[in-house]
Amino acid sequence: MSEIYLLSCVKSKQSQSCCAEDMYVSSLFKKMLQYAKNQKPSHIFILSAKYGLLELSDVIEPYEKTLKKMYKKDREEWAKSVLSKLKKKTNFEVDNFIFLAGKEYRENLIPALKHYSLPMEGLVFGKQLQWLKAQINE
Repeated sequence: MSEIYLLSCVKSKQSQSCCAEDMYVSSLFKKMLQYAKNQKPSHIFILSAKYGLLELSDVIEPYEKTLKKMYKKDREEWAKSVLSKLKKKTNFEVDNFIFLAGKEYRENLIPALKHYSLPMEGLVFGKQLQWLKAQINE
């Protein structure tokens, strides 16, 4: 069983194209990425509202798009695309998927996965940052 971390994209981005790992510049994203890397998982992916499933090394352009403003049907289509890519890179039956992502980014993905966890579920923004800082400093 592999551990797969799924991080959601954020609004604050670089102003020029770069690898996905460097595109998102908010303190929340940086802490999520640091926490995920510290766990030494098999894979870390970014869930992008525009690009779908991203490898950390994928080079992308800046964009303004969020799942929060999409219609339910569009979020479902987005999720189908993400699941299709994810299925080629992981094993839905045995891998454990750890979501560091908001409800809109995970709601249509979770039903396809047997094993998953939501370590920051129910935490508001400030509490997520506190939780991540505590985990990183352990």
